[in-house]
Amino acid sequence: MTVTHTSSPARPGLRERKKIKTRAAIRRATYELIAQQGYEATTVEQIAAAAEVSPSTVIRYFPAKEDIVLGDGHDPAADAALRARPADEPVLDSLRHVIEDRLRTVLDDPAERTELLLRARLIREVPAVRARFHESLADTARLVRPVVAERTGRDADDLKVRVFTAAVIGSLVETVQHWAEHARAHDRPGELLSLVDAALDVFADGL
Repeated sequence: MTVTHTSSPARPGLRERKKIKTRAAIRRATYELIAQQGYEATTVEQIAAAAEVSPSTVIRYFPAKEDIVLGDGHDPAADAALRARPADEPVLDSLRHVIEDRLRTVLDDPAERTELLLRARLIREVPAVRARFHESLADTARLVRPVVAERTGRDADDLKVRVFTAAVIGSLVETVQHWAEHARAHDRPGELLSLVDAALDVFADGL
């Protein structure tokens, strides 16, 4: 992948690495408990015990159980990766590269792939998770718009930027939901990548 710079990102400090480790432990414990006993039966106290932290620590990192399931939402690294794409590359191509690179990283890890599948199913089946998810989509769109605007030479509040950004995010949501609804144990990780590629082709080719 061609980039405009070669500098490596700074390694997080010890305190930040501990926070990342704690967040990961809480999320991993949550997914394991939900897989075993369901979403509604899983409590913050159980999550804390499984992650070996206090309930107050769980709440400090994730104010609601839905937030644990949905993760951190917007990924700042994606902004940097998008800005690093060649300046003359069409914005849709740049987004395709960034999205698929990030998704490939997730799918290459069996545990993360399993979490992605479970998260998609919980969004479909649990009203509280679905409601919080749609709130997070609006937040993500607001954070992504300035990057798209920068890449296209438009204002972040430009209607075309807003519509395009919302449409791309929405297409990814629908694609992951489609994959979750049809996925089977024998599915290969690359199948979701192919679906994302086809979904983004809709913007270039239309229906």
